[in-house]
Amino acid sequence: MLTTREEFYKINLLKYLDKDSTILVCGGGSDDKKALELSGFKNVVISNISPEMAALDWSPYSYSLQNAESLSYPDNSFDYVVIHEAIHHASSPHRVITEMYRVAKKGVMATEARDSFIMRLMIKFNFTQDYEYFGIYLNGYTGGVNNTEIPNFIYRWTEREIEKTINSYTPYAKHNFKYNYGTRFPFLLKHDKKSFLKYMMLRCIHPFFALFVILFKKQQNLFCFFIEKPKIPTDLHEWIKWDEVANSPTFNKDWAKKRYE
Repeated sequence: MLTTREEFYKINLLKYLDKDSTILVCGGGSDDKKALELSGFKNVVISNISPEMAALDWSPYSYSLQNAESLSYPDNSFDYVVIHEAIHHASSPHRVITEMYRVAKKGVMATEARDSFIMRLMIKFNFTQDYEYFGIYLNGYTGGVNNTEIPNFIYRWTEREIEKTINSYTPYAKHNFKYNYGTRFPFLLKHDKKSFLKYMMLRCIHPFFALFVILFKKQQNLFCFFIEKPKIPTDLHEWIKWDEVANSPTFNKDWAKKRYE
């Protein structure tokens, strides 16, 4: 039942991506490089907003200085675009998802936190944090919102919110959304001098939580979503048709006339 974030990441890389595909990693770092290399992926570009990271050794991969909210790549530049627990560092998290979608040819994969009922309770009673100030402390007062020292709000997601974001961005096509869930034990309280008793309390109730998330898997604290890009013109809505000359979607007037006249 219990796993680490790194293990969960690798499980989903192998679950949703093809090893021979081209991959862009947004908000990437050494953990991404390690996970992808151990999993056998070869054609990878790791990107980040940090210019200092360009001097590091990324072989056998390459590094690109990129802001995930405004990627410089043309549409459909990579088979897959991936992000591992970095969307919540952006000031416009929905923009990150739509940019990843735009640049991907086959699909988008992300691991993030889920906005579950259990997570909201933990935030309310200070078992976990709403802003990532602990991470800023661990990283030497950097790595916050847009890689500054300002602790970022931890944007947590629901399945419905992801679907609304993509369906709003590409309303003419039908999408296939896939989700996966996992559990890891919270580590934050162990390092907080004011919360050690809460940490021990969590340790005591962990067996009950493990049973609870078997019954209600969406309450787990590891969350992965995969957005499979539609095949055009096969995956268009019935009220849309593809204009081959303009290479763009258009309203299907014949469908409307049959339905409403």
